[in-house]
Amino acid sequence: MRTNEFINRSVFALDEKIGTVKGIEVDPDDWRITHLEIELKKDIAESVLGAKKGGVRNMLNVLALEKGTARWADNALHLKVAKDQLHMYLRPVVRT
Repeated sequence: MRTNEFINRSVFALDEKIGTVKGIEVDPDDWRITHLEIELKKDIAESVLGAKKGGVRNMLNVLALEKGTARWADNALHLKVAKDQLHMYLRPVVRT
């Protein structure tokens, strides 16, 4: 797949939509994709991260996408991660 095919696609955790892919982060030293930037749904951001506003963007570690833990289907990314475990794979977006 091409990287632009991921942008604006839905992301699901155990078949519940959690957000949308907004970007891809690459490690400039070894050119490896490290994170997907996800814009979380308001209720997910509140329940998982304790955020007080919707549209919170976080970086999803690609470890959540290892073979067997994620699949691409129906033009969406489906994670085999429970919603209450998402915090282990997310970190705030840092702009430099």
